[in-house]
Amino acid sequence: MNINGIGIVFTRGRGIESLDKALQEGWQAPAEREIKGRKTFAYIVDQHTISDRTLLKNMRRADKLSKMAVVAASDALESSGIKDLNRKRIGIITATALGAHVTTFNFLDDILQYGDAGVSPTTFSNSVHNAVASYISSALGIEGPTLTVTQFFFAFHSALQLAQAWLLEGRCDYVLAGAVEQYGDVLGYIHDTKLVPAPGGRIRPFHFKPACQVPGEGSVFFLLGNKKQDNSFCEIHNVLLNADEKDTPQADLDIIDADGLLEDETVYKNCLSSAVPAASYSPLFGSMLSGSAFNCAAGALMLRNQKVYANPAADNARGLNIVTDTVSCNIELIRCIRYNCLGEKAIIQLGA
Repeated sequence: MNINGIGIVFTRGRGIESLDKALQEGWQAPAEREIKGRKTFAYIVDQHTISDRTLLKNMRRADKLSKMAVVAASDALESSGIKDLNRKRIGIITATALGAHVTTFNFLDDILQYGDAGVSPTTFSNSVHNAVASYISSALGIEGPTLTVTQFFFAFHSALQLAQAWLLEGRCDYVLAGAVEQYGDVLGYIHDTKLVPAPGGRIRPFHFKPACQVPGEGSVFFLLGNKKQDNSFCEIHNVLLNADEKDTPQADLDIIDADGLLEDETVYKNCLSSAVPAASYSPLFGSMLSGSAFNCAAGALMLRNQKVYANPAADNARGLNIVTDTVSCNIELIRCIRYNCLGEKAIIQLGA
């Protein structure tokens, strides 16, 4: 399964070029916010980033979650450079951990303030998890199968597995698979009271414990297909969920999802080897349960450019073999590694 196009919207901008620029520039301080009199940080997508009047002309009442996803999905199609996509059978799979929780809370607030009869039906329809995929289908004119995968931690991995099944079955010529998450003040409050906020707003992935987080938001979509195209980024060799890796070759780079969402992230240390360089790019986009999709995009970009990017947070008290410089090199295989709170491991294997 090949990654033929990538579209991304995150705190540093829109498009794969923005991700490339962020990887080269390194960490920048996230936005400062105030919740219940407490100052905190969050990686927020600027509204101007998704102010595409042509693309979103029929989505004036859509929420930010759906707009971010539509923009990212549209850019994934465009970046592929594949002609006559409107004549192809394209499926849509949207992965999200928390879905439209901001809109859901707004809907509940309206019920409390106006009563059941006074709430907006538009707000209710936007609060449904599958609304995002519906907006993508409508805005981009895609009439193929559409599905939403909702799961903590591994939603994006399940979406990739399903996309591979659709392609192998011949159900679709291509699949738009991606993830989207939105920041809200309720989420920010939970993060800062149940987890450990990162000092100064800087996630330090290789500290492991105490794990420190900064909530984020954004969307990234991939155009997946069986055939390699001229503009293809890389190939997804396999997606493993709590599986044995004994027969898999050694990677040239390990990208870990350590982003402060686990109370103890030393489990990531146990999967790293001194022979394989390690990286984590969550300090660029924030702590998200679907953050694997963003790390996967970074890995795909590195394979296409044959370049590794320095860690945006190079704190390395444990003396691990981490990437400290941005250099061109020969890369054949990258592992994107994610653990959940039960210690189960998910891996996305990306190959040139």
